[in-house]
Amino acid sequence: MKTLTITNVCKTLKGREVLKDVNLSFESGNIYGFQGKNGSGKTMLFRAISGLVRIDSGEINVFGKRIGKDVSFPESLGLTIENVGLWKQFTGAECLETLRRVKNKAPKTCVSEALTRVGLEPDDKRKYSAYSLGMKQKLAIAQAIMERPDLLILDEPGNGLDEAAAERLYNIISEEKQRGALVLISSHDGDFLQGLCDLTIKIADGKICA
Repeated sequence: MKTLTITNVCKTLKGREVLKDVNLSFESGNIYGFQGKNGSGKTMLFRAISGLVRIDSGEINVFGKRIGKDVSFPESLGLTIENVGLWKQFTGAECLETLRRVKNKAPKTCVSEALTRVGLEPDDKRKYSAYSLGMKQKLAIAQAIMERPDLLILDEPGNGLDEAAAERLYNIISEEKQRGALVLISSHDGDFLQGLCDLTIKIADGKICA
């Protein structure tokens, strides 16, 4: 069983303590939901787990390796966080293929498979700059799941999605759990989280409150 542990994590940003002595433990094959208002600390915690920000104190251990010590970021990570910016001059498929080549471990077929899973057409010739908000969000989700990561972090992935796309997202996340991934997801929609997650965590002012 792969585990992710957060121990006594604190982070201060611009004089404000945005994470306050956070202690959590997660196991693979489960979905963990985070619920809280804007500025509650959800995104900052996800950024810290992903290695995008350095914590001031404490330890984040992802599958046996300490972030910022043993590795700079989790070795098998799929991530959507805040605004995912991709190449405006590329099609969706071209954006994903460019990302796939960074590690060059996943087969080329993973690009079309990911696009199809989120409801985008692999052969769509429109450039990313012409995508609607919903299409951009789908593409962000596609790049996160494309390489079938062990850790999947989705920060408000339902933003910009219509009802049908949100249902598709629900199914995708459930499938990732069945595959054995550890999924962390935040959402303003408490009902969405309650129906999907094995455990829902409430965070406020940088502290875990429930």
